Amino acid sequence: MSWRRSDAHGDSMKRVVLVPGDGIGPEITDAARKAVDATGAEIEWQLVDAGAKTIEHYGRPLSPKFFPMARDAGVVLKGPVTTPVGTGFRSVNVTIRERLNLFANVRFARTIPGVKALHEGVDIILVRENTEGMYVGVERESTTGIVESIKLTSATASKRIVRFAFDMAESLGREKVTALHKANILKVGDGLFLRCAREVAEEYPQIKFNDLIVDNAAYQMVIRPQQFDVVVAQNLYGDIVSDLAAGLIGGLALMPGANFGEKVAVFEAAHGSAPDIAGQGVANPAGIMLSAAWMLTHMELVQEGEDLRNAIYKVLGDGKHLTPDMGGQGTTDGFADAVIAQLERA
Repeated sequence: MSWRRSDAHGDSMKRVVLVPGDGIGPEITDAARKAVDATGAEIEWQLVDAGAKTIEHYGRPLSPKFFPMARDAGVVLKGPVTTPVGTGFRSVNVTIRERLNLFANVRFARTIPGVKALHEGVDIILVRENTEGMYVGVERESTTGIVESIKLTSATASKRIVRFAFDMAESLGREKVTALHKANILKVGDGLFLRCAREVAEEYPQIKFNDLIVDNAAYQMVIRPQQFDVVVAQNLYGDIVSDLAAGLIGGLALMPGANFGEKVAVFEAAHGSAPDIAGQGVANPAGIMLSAAWMLTHMELVQEGEDLRNAIYKVLGDGKHLTPDMGGQGTTDGFADAVIAQLERA
């Protein structure tokens, strides 16, 4: 298993399945694709539809072509897909993670020079388990007005995600892993996760380990986020805390994200589809562009990935092309063009 590199193809032309999604997805994924191409990386883009409009063609929110194509290519760049709240079809994101066994969701929360943030010096890797916990979506109304929601925890998945976090920490030269839980109240389920985390930590004596009750961790992250290095949690806690961390660095649009399995990696924006601003050309493409830079590194296009990341940081730091969500007057295309221009100057 590799969180950084893909061994799917050894030839010079790399294949990537591109899922524009819906809402602002098509706009920001187009910006990311253009920026990737501007690095000189030789990418064969394979387009696949997803989202509400896809139901009109396939009777489902995701093209049936997606899964065989994703398994074959090994790498996916995916835009956000709207999930109906309370009713409607099941989350496309959850379906993809389950079908491809993408057990690890990873996000980077890192302050960017020149970008206004609540704290300086934040550099946190957030690793969350994707296949269990509350997001298995097993619910039933046991009697009128009473709903039971299952939170699933297994030793196998718990050890796998904690070991993934430690392996990532070791590969990147990180010093500490922090496991989040609520084992003081959920003594059986979260207690199992915590025991597994402690067992795995013993395999990595060179890396510091601690655990925190999740509500305390949220408080500590707001007060002094610099104390966190690599954070690992089950999916509900990890989802909430990763959004909190995004707020510390300036917003979800500055946070790259990816989901990893044994053979497939899906890179995506950490934010949602923002249908309220779709088609206006003002969506911030920085998050998915940073995810695309990470994707290039994963595909062993290390220099191209670093060039793209540095170009994005430069444009964000300059502040001239910031989109309205960051207090600017810039546009999606304008931001992308500025990144491409920076690449050409480098």
